[in-house]
Amino acid sequence: MPTFRSVATSLSRRAVPRASCRHFSTTLPALAAKNPQILLQDEKNGYGFIRNNPRPPKPRERGVTEIRGPYYSVMGKRYLSDVLETMGFHADGLKFAGGSFTLFPEKELRELIDLAHKHELYVSTGGFMEHLLTHPDVFSVTDRYLQKCKDVGFDVIELSSGFLSFPADDWLRLVDKVHSYGLKAKPELGIQFGAGGDTEASDLESIGTSDPGRVVNLGKRFIDAGVERMMIESEGITENVKTWRTDVIQQILKELPLEKVMFEAADPKVFNWYIREFGPDVNLFVDHSQIVQLSCLRSGIWGMADTFGKITTFRPDNN
Repeated sequence: MPTFRSVATSLSRRAVPRASCRHFSTTLPALAAKNPQILLQDEKNGYGFIRNNPRPPKPRERGVTEIRGPYYSVMGKRYLSDVLETMGFHADGLKFAGGSFTLFPEKELRELIDLAHKHELYVSTGGFMEHLLTHPDVFSVTDRYLQKCKDVGFDVIELSSGFLSFPADDWLRLVDKVHSYGLKAKPELGIQFGAGGDTEASDLESIGTSDPGRVVNLGKRFIDAGVERMMIESEGITENVKTWRTDVIQQILKELPLEKVMFEAADPKVFNWYIREFGPDVNLFVDHSQIVQLSCLRSGIWGMADTFGKITTFRPDNN
């Protein structure tokens, strides 16, 4: 059972500065170049006369969309530039899944991160910390990892333990460690042990799932520790299951604030369900190839049979 303990008082939660007052925005706002107004919100010269659900400006606390970057497909600066020049207004964060970012030459990685920042996206690692926690010299490896992530421009460090049995107190120490570097911790929580990889559904089913109450209890502790947002792992809930565990989702949102959680939903039927059930304000993680379809749903201008023309809001513009 891996642990993350230290006698050093510098790791005490009382001694580490909190990041709770900051939004999930980039840590380098000076680089941001304002995204051009989209036609749907241009009433004078565009399509703003058409009914839609207005999107607030960035940084957003609700209705946040984090997109997967390079993992299932290769992504360079020209590819990402095409995505963000056209859909940058609708994307809030860019995630390098797994340890994909370690495979890049440094110059090219920095170019992708800088490009995301210019379009006002925060940049997140994937759950690569899970691999680091298996190292015998875990403290020095973690320090070097966080320092390098900060140096190349990452804003958010995802902390997952889908393959590990990891004590809650040690997870909180790790959150504090991330915050001490001026980075933002994003714990990934779920009910399925073995989630986050390419495990067969039959193997996951044989392992079984944990009680959703564990996710809620950990979530409350993370919020108290200054965590701004947590990722909810889809496996065991809407992925690799025979029947979706919508009861788990309902329990999480009953106990935890909507703006504090983000749901993995990289499947059109899944993010369609989330928008139908919770409206355009639910925070979702999707593949970059799905950003247009999801944005149409959030805006209420397109959808599937159960959402077409049915996603509405009652609020002033930009709220």
